[in-house]
Amino acid sequence: MSETTHTASIEYDATQELSVKDANKVALGALIGTALEWYDFFLFSAAAALVFNVQYFTSENATAAALASFATFGVGLAARPIGGIIFGRMGDRVGRRKVLMITIVGIGLVTGLIGLLPTYAAIGIAAPVLLVLLRVLQGLFVGGEWSGAMTIVVENAPLHLRARYAAIPQIGSPIGTILSSGGFFVMTLLFSQQNFDAWGWRIPFLIALPLLLIAVYIRSRLEESPVFRQLEESGEVVKSPVLTTFRDSWRQIIVGMAAALLGVGGFYLVTAFCVWYGVNVLGYSSSLMLLGSMVAAAVEILALLWGGSLGAKYGASKVILWGGIASAIVSVPAFLMLSSGNPVLVVVSMTLAVAALSLPYAASGTVLTGLFPAKTRYTGVGMAQNVAGMLSGFIPLLATGFVAGAANHWWPAAAMLVFLSLFSAVAGAIAPRLSVKLPGFKH
Repeated sequence: MSETTHTASIEYDATQELSVKDANKVALGALIGTALEWYDFFLFSAAAALVFNVQYFTSENATAAALASFATFGVGLAARPIGGIIFGRMGDRVGRRKVLMITIVGIGLVTGLIGLLPTYAAIGIAAPVLLVLLRVLQGLFVGGEWSGAMTIVVENAPLHLRARYAAIPQIGSPIGTILSSGGFFVMTLLFSQQNFDAWGWRIPFLIALPLLLIAVYIRSRLEESPVFRQLEESGEVVKSPVLTTFRDSWRQIIVGMAAALLGVGGFYLVTAFCVWYGVNVLGYSSSLMLLGSMVAAAVEILALLWGGSLGAKYGASKVILWGGIASAIVSVPAFLMLSSGNPVLVVVSMTLAVAALSLPYAASGTVLTGLFPAKTRYTGVGMAQNVAGMLSGFIPLLATGFVAGAANHWWPAAAMLVFLSLFSAVAGAIAPRLSVKLPGFKH
């Protein structure tokens, strides 16, 4: 019996007594934590498009300021693989639950500090420097959060229902989008543009602090993964999970990264970039673009639930394959509607694009956790997801540059979305051959 097969046998035995009730409890706890995580993270996304380019990066050229702002957004995502390695190693050594407590506290505190940070007008060059440093810290903590939440949910679910439950933490993303975009949307309604730019934008960041207390309480009630407990009892906890993962699972890291890229990078393209493009190039109001983000996120919740059900029925890899193809097909029509000038079509365009790419996103957690054996799962999933996140963080920056080079026409952004869609679709076709074989688990 190979080492991987032996570990898979331990995992199979550990999951046989799991009930739907247990799975529901863990999934709900992880969902609330990931909702706060993405609320904090997406606040920066919206602020990068609406606030930071004005308050922290001064330039007579609006595109140059936007490039600097989106570069700061990308720096946080560049830190994610490092966070994935640090916290992934901890999660595979000391347990999933303990690490998830650390990451959620770190994310909440950093977000609150961003809300207190003085602007360029107040402290000069120190403002963007401190903003970048806080963004890097936030990226480190986020690097360990998603992979841990996904791992603990999957390992607490019955094998045949893993795809359905793996979609639940993903719902934290649209919930975070609704809360963050909604927070800015309400601020734009309550305050004049001058007051919003001066201090109103800070309120959604500061709200992260009381939300953090709620998340910590819920996280404290989560049980440790039965799979990890079984590994501990069997003496199978690996001493060097990072080295082991790079040595034994480097192919899985590449395929997992590709499988996750559309759900993360495509989402940033349709939200962060499109918000900036709509406001600064097409002349739409901030309220319209934020409304489009919120409606798209609301529909995304339904798409994620559907994607999870399809994954449980047909296999998660097939959902990524066909969902990626569907996303490629709707890319050009979506951008045509975005540039139409009709407010209804603008909202429909963002909703359609997000709904299509949400199907692969719903299945990505199942595919990633299935690629790695339990003893290095936290580390492996963290590496794959966070490399995808790192690359995705620079997609709004690249889209802004390519569109500027094409006289502000939208076609380069649409071409980027087509490429991301097909890239993930190919990963969906390859993933089953590299995945851990578990009875009752459809890849």
